[in-house]
Amino acid sequence: MKKLLLFTIVLFGPISLYAQEHSHAGGAALTYPDIEGYLTLKTDLHIHTVFSDGNVWPNIRVMEALRDSLDAISLTEHLEYQPHSTDIPHPDRNRAYALALEEAKEHGLLIVPGSEITRSEPVGHSNAVFISDANKLLADTPEKAFGEAKKQAAFVFWNHPAWYAQSPTGNPILSDFQKERIKNGELHGIEVINSIDYAEESLAIALENDLTIMGTSDIHGLIDWDYTEKGNSRPITLVFARERSLKSLREALFDGRTVAVFNELLVGKDTYLVPLLKASIEIRGARYIEDTQVLELWLKNISSSDLLFENQMPFTFYTDPSIFEIAAGATHVLRVKTLKRLPSLQLQLKALGAYTAPKQHPVVEWDIPVEE
Repeated sequence: MKKLLLFTIVLFGPISLYAQEHSHAGGAALTYPDIEGYLTLKTDLHIHTVFSDGNVWPNIRVMEALRDSLDAISLTEHLEYQPHSTDIPHPDRNRAYALALEEAKEHGLLIVPGSEITRSEPVGHSNAVFISDANKLLADTPEKAFGEAKKQAAFVFWNHPAWYAQSPTGNPILSDFQKERIKNGELHGIEVINSIDYAEESLAIALENDLTIMGTSDIHGLIDWDYTEKGNSRPITLVFARERSLKSLREALFDGRTVAVFNELLVGKDTYLVPLLKASIEIRGARYIEDTQVLELWLKNISSSDLLFENQMPFTFYTDPSIFEIAAGATHVLRVKTLKRLPSLQLQLKALGAYTAPKQHPVVEWDIPVEE
């Protein structure tokens, strides 16, 4: 018996450890810098649990978000689709939100109340977030559901508009229904990144209709299984808010201050994407190699995205080709042949993994003083 007890302690740790509070630590935290005038909030506003067609309890979603160092999440359960209802019946469609709120209350994670309005094409799926009561969004027509979301002052965005299960061409179709919702002020955003899918056609719709650009995981299983173990980070929306609060987050979404991110892919309006990219590269040094006209720049990528750049300057590089990458968290030494010694350099790089419009990459500039 003593040998068995000793084996149990060595292999599993003391039994008393299981009585302790669970930990939210572990994993690689997602990191993106603030930009001038705004805090950069990391959000995932399209998430499912067992209270619709997900496979985990709401508290797991909170733990995953804390591990990823997110600032806000929304559990957007399907209103019209409840495949676990035989095992988990609950009359209150706000239940997942309430459980997540309880789990997150001592950890600072913002929990946004939300639900997914789920219909077939041409209506499709849309998330209504910052709602006050999910139960009231259950309606016999989609028009009434969107109307109720508007009454609750919800921010509503169109989910996976290019999803081939509803659009066999893999391209979004802006139907009369969506056009009417936009006209009525009932549709405010659109996912350009959903799960592992990016649709530049959705980005075009966002820009043409002044819709907020969104990126979400749409997670149903575990983040570890669907993303981390496959070498990916979850897709998120970076929201540029004046402060870290639900009120400020909501205001920023309505104002369109976002960038959608999935690994090295960044999508957003140049007003916010360019400052984000600029802030993501810290200049750690700039000086000439002794007795040469070759300028060495120490560039550190402080974001969680690998950043791919192309030279846009009249000067060429000494070591690198014109296209080079700075890995997330890494420092890269860039050698520039300036032909003569300069007191400063305007570094100009095109960000090839970033999009401000379909097939359009932003050019980022840094004014760098040269050390004596």
